[in-house]
Amino acid sequence: QVQLVESGGGLVQAGGSLRLSCAASGRTFSSYAMGWFRQAPGKEREFVAAISWNSGYRYYADSVKGRFTISRDNAKNTVYLQMNSLKAEDTAVYYCAARPGGGFFTRGHKYDYWGQGTQVTVSS
Repeated sequence: QVQLVESGGGLVQAGGSLRLSCAASGRTFSSYAMGWFRQAPGKEREFVAAISWNSGYRYYADSVKGRFTISRDNAKNTVYLQMNSLKAEDTAVYYCAARPGGGFFTRGHKYDYWGQGTQVTVSS
């Protein structure tokens, strides 16, 4: 069992930056593939970024490529999402997700564990 807790959300002006963190419980975090997803009001949840257990693979949605960076620190059981050049359309609740094993995944149903989410609001 893995518990995930996101933090770092907030209100920021367009063009600004935020760094989200997702702290995981458990001793096997280093063997998990991790992902970030988001859900805006009235919209379906969408993939944002994913990273493999050893950071060897990183993958981004086209809408955030070049602006967002996913990273992880296995010693701290934490995955990060650095978000730069934020736009109003990035406003959403951001969730981290975990799946045991290798690889990286862009589909939400591939993940076994989810956090509660953190709100990101970008004002234009």
